[in-house]
Amino acid sequence: MNETPASTKHSLQQVRDQIVALLPRMRRFGRAIARHPSDADDLVQIAIERALLRYEQWRPEAPFHSWMFGIMRNAWIDEARARSRQGKVLAPEEAGLEIPDNASEAQLRMLSVQKAMATLPEEQRLAVALVLVEGLSYKEAAEALDVPIGTLTSRLARGREALQKQLE
Repeated sequence: MNETPASTKHSLQQVRDQIVALLPRMRRFGRAIARHPSDADDLVQIAIERALLRYEQWRPEAPFHSWMFGIMRNAWIDEARARSRQGKVLAPEEAGLEIPDNASEAQLRMLSVQKAMATLPEEQRLAVALVLVEGLSYKEAAEALDVPIGTLTSRLARGREALQKQLE
């Protein structure tokens, strides 16, 4: 690729700006994947680092969020494999969760949904997080997860059904 230094800098700056705008969604998706705030923060940091190192791989005509969520998914897979080889155990589910004494109904509902999502199998949890929480189209979510749209649809349907049963 014969880019001039000015266009290269513009592309890197464009990626940086997109990352900043996407950061809250990346943190939410990180928590859906990792289930623990500290692991989610680490995952977001790894994904940002990878995106900045490989920013030239992003195609501006493709949705940026799909590219970043794909990087996050792949980083989590790498992390899970590394942990299984090292024999490390994830933090217990209760770690880092504090419910204030004056928890409102909305906070309790949110915690119920988070807990229910945490029980879903990973492929269903990721589909639900990308489509229902992050608002990606089926096509974008399928691209981020590197699966056919039919597979995504099936996972999403099973995930929705399981969530409805748990939250009733």
